[in-house]
Order: sequence, then structure tokens, then C-alpha cells
Amino acid sequence: MKNKWIYWIPRILSIIFLLFLAMFSLDIFDACNGFFECALGLFMHNIPVFVLAILLWISWKHELVGAITFFIAGFLYIAQLTVTMIINGFELYYIPWSLTIAGPAFLVGALFLIGWMKKRK
Repeated sequence: MKNKWIYWIPRILSIIFLLFLAMFSLDIFDACNGFFECALGLFMHNIPVFVLAILLWISWKHELVGAITFFIAGFLYIAQLTVTMIINGFELYYIPWSLTIAGPAFLVGALFLIGWMKKRK
């Protein structure tokens, strides 16, 4: 029973995380004027979600890929936020931003890593 939880929790949380990231692209509807502009904007905003979804599909059987993918995604977001802080200056709200996006990515990566380690034993 415990192994089923270790198997399913990172997969379910990663799907929820991808839906959470996709939700941020809905702000495009305030700025677009036509169907094609909205479609292009949605596509551009969701490229990271599509990449993570493809890598999640691969990680479904290979947990190590999921662990590496979500750790890298978290670190890339922190790196992007660091560059933004260097350019624009530090603001206090950058800390919750990094925890909101990178935190779940690190959690899912850690759960995939735990699942991979349990599978190896």
C-alpha cells in the first residue's frame, strides 16, 4: 500500500503543478485582440508547461527523469528570478514568488527521487 502512494503522489502533484502553471497564461485574454493573437499568446505562455508535460510523460516510467526535470525547472525559475532581481533590484515579494513556483517543483522532484530510490531497492 505504501508503494502505491510513493508511485502516485508525485505524478498527481506534477499534474496539479502543471495546471497551476497553465493558469498563469489566462491573463493573455486581457491583451489580445483576435483569435489568432490569443491562440499564439496562449501557446507562447504555455511552452514551459508543454515541455514539462512531455517530460512528465517520460517520467511516468522513469522516475529519475522526473526528479532531474523538476529540480532543473525549480533551479531555472530561481535563476530567472535572480536575473530579474539583478536588473530591477530586489523586492520583498520575490521571495514568495520563488517559493510559489520553485517550491512545488522541488517537492515533486524530491518525491520522484524517493520513488526511484524505492524502486531500486
